[in-house]
Amino acid sequence: MTDGNATKLLVVANETVVGKPLIDAVKARAEKGAVDVHVICPQNMPKAGWVQYGEEARWAAENRLKATLARLSEAGIQATGAIEDPDPYSAIMDELGRTDYDEIIISTHPETRSGWLRRDLIERVKQATRRPVEHVVVDDPADDRGKETLVVANQTVEDQHLLDLIKSRSSDGRHRFVLIMPQGEGAEGDPYERLAHVLRRLEDEGVNAVGQVVHPDPFTAIQNAVQWYPVDDIIISTFEPERSGWLRADLVGRVKSATGKPVEHMIAGETPTPNAQEGQAA
Repeated sequence: MTDGNATKLLVVANETVVGKPLIDAVKARAEKGAVDVHVICPQNMPKAGWVQYGEEARWAAENRLKATLARLSEAGIQATGAIEDPDPYSAIMDELGRTDYDEIIISTHPETRSGWLRRDLIERVKQATRRPVEHVVVDDPADDRGKETLVVANQTVEDQHLLDLIKSRSSDGRHRFVLIMPQGEGAEGDPYERLAHVLRRLEDEGVNAVGQVVHPDPFTAIQNAVQWYPVDDIIISTFEPERSGWLRADLVGRVKSATGKPVEHMIAGETPTPNAQEGQAA
């Protein structure tokens, strides 16, 4: 039940919606007093003629939003959310026309990468709404960064050996992980809640990780992810060969051939040996 005296907080983000700085900003605001949180994601504008891109953009935005709501819930903050007009200014003004919010948090990439900032979104919203507006920057620059590893898992996402491997690799403090969960059948529980729980465990261990529930086909999901993120290498987690549909479909070999990136295959329950990472495909 919503507290009638709670501050109504509107959170606006798209590609940065799952970013830790944004989650932390909402948590910090909630620590000051009761908040009623609503998250809106203006989806990416489809490129001209790219019908499939438009469908994928909305689907990706919906998954990022669901992952964010699950992460906030994991932090004890109940929130609602919706996908909105691709133009962030129009999306904000439309939402304010429906509900009278007290405060607004807007999350963007850094100025060098943010189309929203190039359109002066923050100042326009401040002037138009006359409400407190907090700007959160989720900085994931491609330059001057540490290593970035794509982790692919579904039913084995909570395997302790996989989490231990991620933790061991993050010891230098400059390693970032992108965890994607192809939304397939067979796994128990809500995939977004499972993802949020794993990200919370990794965060508690000091691991820099983000995650997303993605396309049900793991090969397609990986192909998309290497376009969305500056991936250096890939970890694929599966059950043993006799139980894994991914292995029967030669997922590991296909990914190595298609991406040209180092791929490490982990079997759930098995401890990886040092330097077990497989090299690039020939």
